[in-house]
Amino acid sequence: MQPAPLSSYVETWHPEPVTAHDPMDPGPTAAVSALLDLPGPASEAGDPLPPLWQWFHFLHWPAQHELGPDGHLRDARFLPPLPDRQRMFAGGRSRIVHPLRLGEPAERVSSLGAVTPKHGRSGELLFVTERQEFRQSGRTCLVEEQDIVYRSGRSGSGSGSGQHPATVDDRTVPAAAGEPWQLRTQPDPTLLFRLSALTANAHRIHYDAPYCRDTEGYPGLVVHGPLLALLMLDVVRREAPGRRVSTLSFRLRRPAFAGEHLLAEGHPTDTGALLRTATHRDTCHATAEVTFA
Repeated sequence: MQPAPLSSYVETWHPEPVTAHDPMDPGPTAAVSALLDLPGPASEAGDPLPPLWQWFHFLHWPAQHELGPDGHLRDARFLPPLPDRQRMFAGGRSRIVHPLRLGEPAERVSSLGAVTPKHGRSGELLFVTERQEFRQSGRTCLVEEQDIVYRSGRSGSGSGSGQHPATVDDRTVPAAAGEPWQLRTQPDPTLLFRLSALTANAHRIHYDAPYCRDTEGYPGLVVHGPLLALLMLDVVRREAPGRRVSTLSFRLRRPAFAGEHLLAEGHPTDTGALLRTATHRDTCHATAEVTFA
């Protein structure tokens, strides 16, 4: 029997917006700064928050019984009601009208954006866009959209089957492409564990190596897609400290694995910067574009 199209599961799915609040305590920024080996906190109370670092605020800690076998929530407001749901973070966009400031309470309104079925190499996919609007002192400061890709069931013998190396090469360093802005790092299991804790992310692909290999078909722990985006934006923060980012977009193309050497590199343009993250085996695991105010 032909499976039902994914669109049939979301025809009547129209989740209402939800509002959350956060005191914007400086603690998470200090913790992320330590994670990235910065000499001190990137921002203090009263300072603007670096782009994308809102991901470390407004955290949701569900009860343990609410998690599925992969560590993700079984059900949540913006999770589409698909059978045997598999989730991938594909990218996002942000428009920063006023940078969020640490120490000033903030409000976040989350809502459902577009829901688009598509066909990929692995079968039918459902693209879901979640929109988040951040406010402080009664004004809209930041609007973010996140693109999440879902499939129903698994493709082959694991979501990584046939697409990734059999083992992780932790020695080969990616060659630079001559870009003036560069940041090298080698994420290890400890870094991934700390990042998962800082984002309330219990997905097992980031800390459970046997699960990665035996269930998901990956050769090792998967580097968080958001970390690839954060590294590219940190290149901008380091190389253009006096410039304020007004818009940014990023796309997550292929996973990287713990132990691999990463190179986040880019160059300035007339209006902003273009960036990418590479390993020795792929020059574009992620790409990003920013514009300056």
